[in-house]
Amino acid sequence: MTLLAKRATNPTSHPKSQKRKRRVSPVLLTIIGAAVIIALTYTLPPFRNYQLATIGAYLCVTAGLTVLTGLNGQLSLGHGALMATGAYTLALMQNRFNLLIVGILAAVLVTTAAGAVIGLAAARLRGPYLAGLTLAVAVVVPSITSTFDETFNSDQGLTVPLEPPPGVIPVEQWQAWICWAGALVTGLLLTYLIRGRFGRDLRAVRDDETAAKLAGVGVARTQVLAFVVSAACAGLSGALFAVLAQSVSPGAFPLTLSLFLVMAIVIGGLGRLTGALIGAFLLVALPSVAQSIAEDAGSQRLEGNLALTFFGVVLVTVMLAAPGGLAAIRPALIKNRPSKQKGPE
Repeated sequence: MTLLAKRATNPTSHPKSQKRKRRVSPVLLTIIGAAVIIALTYTLPPFRNYQLATIGAYLCVTAGLTVLTGLNGQLSLGHGALMATGAYTLALMQNRFNLLIVGILAAVLVTTAAGAVIGLAAARLRGPYLAGLTLAVAVVVPSITSTFDETFNSDQGLTVPLEPPPGVIPVEQWQAWICWAGALVTGLLLTYLIRGRFGRDLRAVRDDETAAKLAGVGVARTQVLAFVVSAACAGLSGALFAVLAQSVSPGAFPLTLSLFLVMAIVIGGLGRLTGALIGAFLLVALPSVAQSIAEDAGSQRLEGNLALTFFGVVLVTVMLAAPGGLAAIRPALIKNRPSKQKGPE
């Protein structure tokens, strides 16, 4: 019996059937992730819990940005400004109503609206012109806080009043739960989005806009929706950072933040949510290492330069060794592994 006949008599041996069989439910992965995070928060010290919470907050924005850039091909250098929009919205809502869930939802909605406006303009631009537009947004948004200083308190920023955690739960542990709740929900929703028709439209527009039009895909609509989804994720991330810092100021969202976000998703792996997780981890780990080295050297100026240097070195190394990013290393190894199947009998 030939190998082809064996596959015909045994459908589960077909590669496509095996691929479908290996796919794990996103809901199950989310539940497992939540259990792991809860277990970690009970074992890690307070500072590590704070870092874990920061990774969760970063994961929201890196996941949205990898969908926009990796799956749809739109380069954004202004996601730091979208994060600032979400953070300031939460601060204003908390100072007025002090309802955290309502403030987070308002931050997401306001940033989504801002993303829709930017996305409408971005849908008409390509390449460096699109990058220039988003870069202008990153420059303009901080200046708004100085123009309307009565509302945003200029460079001093706003405080974010929060209710104390319930019971005897430490603040850092409570922050980690909030941030990772947002990150896991974001990951779950994005997984279902990119696995469906919306994800196919994103890839079609990225690969060939003309072919996508001929196939009936609305190119402009898809690009705007991609920017809206990514902006919503950035707004949630900014709101979570406001919860972590309990204050908001223009200095917390500099232009370099947008550059670090792009470098993080490139290093992690464009178009993969696993790459977004790796990028979020690097956004916390590399500056922490740079800070430790700067403290040992007794130079505060060295800290910022070292973080940028570390990102640059890692970016060059990863692009040379694994052009698809760190998340693509294991799939590439599996794909290139020699087959153990026997030839025809």
